[in-house]
Amino acid sequence: MSHLYLNEDHMIFRKALRKFLEKEAIPYYDQWEEDRLIPRSFWKKMGEQGYLCPQVDEKYGGANVDWGFSVVINEELERVGSSLVGIGLHNDIVVPYIESYGTEEQKSRWLPGCVSGDIISAIAMTEPGAGSDLANIQTSAVRDGDDFVINGQKTFITNGIHADLVLVACKTDPKAVPKYKGISLIMVERGAPGFSRGRKLNKIGLHSQDTAELIFEDCRVPVKNLLGEEGEGFFYLMEKLQQERLVVAISAQVAAEEMLKMTIDYVKSREAFGQPISKFQNTQFKIVEMATEIEVSRAFLDQLISDHMSGKEIVNKVSMAKWWHTEMAKRVAAQCLQLHGGYGYMEEYAIARRYRDIPVSAIYAGTNEIMKTIIAKNMGL
Repeated sequence: MSHLYLNEDHMIFRKALRKFLEKEAIPYYDQWEEDRLIPRSFWKKMGEQGYLCPQVDEKYGGANVDWGFSVVINEELERVGSSLVGIGLHNDIVVPYIESYGTEEQKSRWLPGCVSGDIISAIAMTEPGAGSDLANIQTSAVRDGDDFVINGQKTFITNGIHADLVLVACKTDPKAVPKYKGISLIMVERGAPGFSRGRKLNKIGLHSQDTAELIFEDCRVPVKNLLGEEGEGFFYLMEKLQQERLVVAISAQVAAEEMLKMTIDYVKSREAFGQPISKFQNTQFKIVEMATEIEVSRAFLDQLISDHMSGKEIVNKVSMAKWWHTEMAKRVAAQCLQLHGGYGYMEEYAIARRYRDIPVSAIYAGTNEIMKTIIAKNMGL
């Protein structure tokens, strides 16, 4: 399939990445799911091959390439399995904050390790009592000399167990009006006094993707770890959410494509009443309907990726894509499982895992209900 934003260099890159994943990821993925963790050694191998943060400037160890390369990485990782989503979060969500708002000292300190795989990153926004309502986070950061003292708890943190560097959304001014003006972003490093990890959370799906609680008890972090300007954190988060939500839409699209492909293979091989079930009109209609929906969704997504890479502000359309593609993938998962019959409910069939993995995409990066609220607001409703 050709894409608006890809050229021959991206195609060569895709072939090399796919070959790498066929050797280093696919044979081990089932075991990672059993272990409930992707090993750090895989991250290191990704870094060694240039598959981590390829957009980073060359002086920090990156390749300084366009975002199309990151799209290719996200697509190929999703084809292996949804539990690799933490790598996309590292590459395309956390690291861009450092690139955009970090000082030269911060970039020099953290970016080379992020590129090499020696530093795994995470972003900590969600709290036990604050998810979509970001302005009401309770984690506080109080200035004490040359340090910030952080207190609070974060939950549902992707890469929470492995993370060496966590971008933490904190309240540095609890009296700010409106509330969102009191939010700042502070980078907390592994080993910071008062920083600990709670449970590695046991999820319905995404089993090998480590998700954890993070705890800050009088956690002392140098003031030099403040990212950007104090009190500007909410605006930084809003600015970067466009790319985060686009990454989620990309993963959902690829998951749908993979589910359709495996289901077509299955219905051609499975026989009932003396013929492959692909010969039944009902099966054909269901496959055709899914294929059409997936194809139309891909066309919309590709245009958005192209616009995003051109620097256009497409918040409204990305919000549409985030809710549309994730709901579409959920529909495809349910229909594909149904077409697998009883075997679709068996763990040895890949559709069962996909069916478990896809629903959370409609929740993280802003729930689909929040997406519709954003769109409605932008439409003047």
